[in-house]
Amino acid sequence: MEIIKGGVTAAKGFEAAAAAAEIKYQGRTDMALIYSEKPCKTAGTFTTNVVKAAPVKWDRAVVESKVKSQAVVVNSGIANACTGEEGMRYCRETAQEAARVLGIDEKGVLIGSTGVIGMQLPMDRIKAGIVKLAAARNSDLNSGTEAAKAIMTTDTRKKEAAVCFQIGGKKVTIGGMAKGSGMIHPNMCTMLSFITTDAKISKKALQTALSSDVEDTYNMISVDGDTSTNDTVLVLANGMAGNEKIKLGTPEFEVFKEALHYINETLAKKMAGDGEGATALFEAKIIGARTKEQAKVLAKSIVCSNLTKAAIAGHDANWGRILCAMGYSGAEFDPEKVDLYFESTAGKLKIIENGTAVDYSEEKATEILSQPEVTAIADIKEGSEEAAAWGCDLTHGYIDINADYRS
Repeated sequence: MEIIKGGVTAAKGFEAAAAAAEIKYQGRTDMALIYSEKPCKTAGTFTTNVVKAAPVKWDRAVVESKVKSQAVVVNSGIANACTGEEGMRYCRETAQEAARVLGIDEKGVLIGSTGVIGMQLPMDRIKAGIVKLAAARNSDLNSGTEAAKAIMTTDTRKKEAAVCFQIGGKKVTIGGMAKGSGMIHPNMCTMLSFITTDAKISKKALQTALSSDVEDTYNMISVDGDTSTNDTVLVLANGMAGNEKIKLGTPEFEVFKEALHYINETLAKKMAGDGEGATALFEAKIIGARTKEQAKVLAKSIVCSNLTKAAIAGHDANWGRILCAMGYSGAEFDPEKVDLYFESTAGKLKIIENGTAVDYSEEKATEILSQPEVTAIADIKEGSEEAAAWGCDLTHGYIDINADYRS
C-alpha cells in the first residue's frame, strides 16, 4: 500500500467540484459534488441518533436498494434535520436537479447536509449551486481538495486521504474526504465522510468492509460527547481499476480492507484533532488487555473524560483523572497493576507504575503534553490485546464557538 496525494478524485473516473451558493455562509464555497463517470456500487453507515436528518433517511434508502449511484451532492451551513416532510421533499428536488444537469438516474443521487438543525434549505440557491457544480467538475486533485473545503462548517482545515495498492496486477486506489469538528461522539459517526474507489468489488464485500471498520475508526473518536443527527459515511466503487471482482473471504478482500482502514483511521484522527477549540489531538492507547472490547471501552472512556481533556489543554500530567475515567468505564481491570505513560514528539515518560505515581519530572511531563499530538498509554497487564481512541483537549474555544453557533 502506498500513501498518495489527493482525496475523492484520486481514484480513476471520479470528478469533484465546489461552489458558493450562499446557503448560510458568505464569501466562501458551501456546496460540493462528487461524480463518477460510471455508476457505482455503494455502502454506507449512518447515525444511531433516533433523530435522523432527511439526507440520512434518503441515503440509507439508496444504499439499501439495488440502484447504483453516480453522484453525491453536499451542502454545508444547514443540516436539513428536524425539517419534516418538507426536508424529504428537498432531498428529492436536489436529486432531481442533479440528475437533470448531470444526465444520470435521480434514484441513485446521494445527498449530504451539515450545519444548523431546524432550518429549511433555500432550494433556489441549492439548485443554482448544483448547476455551478456540474459545470465546474474536474478529475484533478485540486478539485477534490476544493470539495473537501466546501463541506467544512466549524472545521479549521480540510480533511483528505488517499492510497493505492495492487489487486491481481491492477492498480487500485481509494480516496476520501470528511468534515467534522463539533458534535462528535460517533455511534455510528458524528460527521460526514465520503470515500471513492475504482476497485471492482461486490456490494456485500464493500458494505462488510465498511461496517466492520467503523467500529475501530470513526466510532473510536470523540470531541464533545454529542451524537449528531446527520452522521453519514458513504463509499462509492465504480470498478474502473479493471481488477477481478473482490469478494468476501478472499486475500484480495483483506488487502482492500487494510487500505480502507487506513483511509478511515486517517480521516477519523483528522476530525478528532480538529475538534472545536482544540489545540491538540489526544490519543488514549490501552495495551495488555484481555480482550479487544475491554481495551476499546477503557480507551474510549479516557478520551471522553472532560476532566482529562481539560488537563491536556493545560498541559497538566493529572494522571488521576485518567485512572478515574478507566474506573467508571464499565470494564473490569485491576487498578493496582496499571502502568501509565505520556508520549509525544518531545519524548516518553512513565507517570505511574502499578497504580501509584513514580518519581517523574513535572517539567518534562509538561513539555510532552505541550505538543500538538499527545498519547496516554495505559498498560493493564492482563493479556495481549490493545486498542486506541482519539479525542482532543477541551478549551475555552469550544464554548466560544458553540455559544452562538446559530448566529
